[in-house]
Amino acid sequence: MRVRLFGGWDFSAGDLDRPDWVEIGYARGVPMGGDLPPADESSAPSFLISAWKDPDGANIDRMQIVKGWTTAGGETAEHVYDVALSAGRTISATTGRAPPVGSSVDVADASYSNDIGSGRLATVWIDPDFDPDQPAFYYARVIEIPTPRWTAYDAQFFDIKMPDEVPMTTQERAYTSPIWYTPPQ
Repeated sequence: MRVRLFGGWDFSAGDLDRPDWVEIGYARGVPMGGDLPPADESSAPSFLISAWKDPDGANIDRMQIVKGWTTAGGETAEHVYDVALSAGRTISATTGRAPPVGSSVDVADASYSNDIGSGRLATVWIDPDFDPDQPAFYYARVIEIPTPRWTAYDAQFFDIKMPDEVPMTTQERAYTSPIWYTPPQ
């Protein structure tokens, strides 16, 4: 998978529709691995996120932002946000999570099809829980549709039945480097 992540203070959804969106990311923000500059006002950071499937791999199920921060008590906390979904799914207003994408895996044949998921997902996400006085980090996680796990390939190749507790599918993932936010001193 190929994943791009930029963080800034004023990205909009229209930025991803432009052919020069990567240049916009560098000009108005920082790439993954960077530190967000101080904000001119108390707005929340926005993130440009885009992911493409591996040409020889599985389609993409979803993109997520993982936010981490330090609590007032000095503990590390983390929250996972589903920010882009394939297959027309929507995020539940109740749980804040997305329903599963489904599965096209044929475990007996150790195969799958790319009939579900998407070849590319892209979005602009704004942190809904931003606290300008709280240090934080953000990284993107991209999850593929289910595919056969190595155990399914072995079972098919060696013509054996795996025990019921052995997982036969997996969802491969890609992670970006984080973007860091430090409050002004």
